[in-house]
Amino acid sequence: MTIEEIRASDKAFLTPQDISRALGSDPQTIRLTAKLHPERIGYPFTFVGTRMKIPRIGFLRWYDN
Repeated sequence: MTIEEIRASDKAFLTPQDISRALGSDPQTIRLTAKLHPERIGYPFTFVGTRMKIPRIGFLRWYDN
């Protein structure tokens, strides 16, 4: 998704696949960084089992700063 698509979305949570295009990164790199070095991720996230969930509003607040 582009950042414009993320802004227009009504999804409560995003996935690494959703934000990868906006960040110019690979979804798997986002997942691995979150697991191995969570301090390097500036936006809020959580894992539900093995699935990474990113609150859309929290991500947008981080992105806009």
